[in-house]
Amino acid sequence: MTTILTGKPLPRRTLLKGLGASLALPLLDAMVPVGLRGFSAPERVHRFQTFYVPNGMAMEYWSPTGIGPDFELTPILEPLAPFRDQMLVLSGIRANWVQIHAGASGSFLTGIRQGGRTETEIFADISMDQILAREFGKQTQVASLELSMDAPANAGACSSNLSCVYTHTLSWRGPTQPLPTEYNPRAVFERLFGDAGSTERSARAVRLRQQKSILDSVTDKLGDLSREIGAQDQMKVEQYTEAIRDVERRIQRAEEQIDLELPEFPQPEGAPAIFEDHLELMLDLQLLALQTDLTRVITFMIGKEQSARPYPQIGVPEAHHPLSHHNDQPDLVAQMSKINRYHTELFSRYLTKLRATPDGDGSLLDNMTILYGSGISNSTRHSGRNLPLLVMGGGAGSLSGGQHLEYSGAPGMANLLVTLMDKMDVPVEKIGASTGVLSLDTLSGL
Repeated sequence: MTTILTGKPLPRRTLLKGLGASLALPLLDAMVPVGLRGFSAPERVHRFQTFYVPNGMAMEYWSPTGIGPDFELTPILEPLAPFRDQMLVLSGIRANWVQIHAGASGSFLTGIRQGGRTETEIFADISMDQILAREFGKQTQVASLELSMDAPANAGACSSNLSCVYTHTLSWRGPTQPLPTEYNPRAVFERLFGDAGSTERSARAVRLRQQKSILDSVTDKLGDLSREIGAQDQMKVEQYTEAIRDVERRIQRAEEQIDLELPEFPQPEGAPAIFEDHLELMLDLQLLALQTDLTRVITFMIGKEQSARPYPQIGVPEAHHPLSHHNDQPDLVAQMSKINRYHTELFSRYLTKLRATPDGDGSLLDNMTILYGSGISNSTRHSGRNLPLLVMGGGAGSLSGGQHLEYSGAPGMANLLVTLMDKMDVPVEKIGASTGVLSLDTLSGL
């Protein structure tokens, strides 16, 4: 029997517009070619995100009792109860680089054993998110987003007289190429949609033509320059040229997707003064970028390491970093736990939006792997043992949640990164100081 395909399927990203808002439709039969309806499901798009919290954790209020599915949610984890079925609590994993705050964030996604030793010596390794970005970025306009709630610092010493880049970013394009984070929602909007102040097709088309013209001129000049410089400078120019090629690739992808109908979203004026307003705007931009498939890789720091942000709105007027040095005093640990719990409350609100956003035959949360946690456990000791870590989301069908996995032998964080790469269908032999993989499916965690 021969099946004849008739009729043009409705675009997957069809949006309903009205009253100044746009909503993405759930998967409809009309979005599947007629001859394939009932016989095949659309390919699931897997996305990765890191949600990093700084300055360690009040571990007494974090660590659950019970192993496997029979674990009890602790005060810090309670706000995530609605997502228990898509939650993996991981215990027993250690940081690969223990160097106060620099090693916490510096090795979180790189898995390195050692970074630079001075303010000006800067090296690590390519981070997990950037390995994914190289692969997933072939299909998206933006390879990855590196975001934070704090302004970046690209110079100076911040932790143990080491460069501030270690405490201000999680992402490294290569051993000597840390990627600065962006904290200004306006700049994030412009990176996603240009600076025309609109997500409309005509405004995006004008911006693309301008960018292409500028890049053509720069490429020509780089070619002339390469014939006039020595071998050492040639390497630097080649790195710069590679970045130009990446921009060219993104422009080409944007041209291919120029007919993509985007939800209406006004261009932000800048970073709001109130923390919650700023955070909501940053998270909504991330949601929009994922929903429209402009990127599939995001790293987000709700605070940089050594963040001194106070939280008077929850009854903690003390600065976060000094409070984290609580010397195990119960009253101060309890205050610290309020900040930790507030972060999971804010994270839970974001998860609620992801779960409410249709994607394929499920939700965005169903098709995401989200790594939540910190590169420090007991903050007063700057401990790198038993890191507070969660893996959230359905992983596009690759994750089975609702468990607390406790690992023996203190495996390194780098092993978890390799494991997550396998789950993302981008397997690698090694990341940083990794020595193997971990199980995210069995109670033994071996």
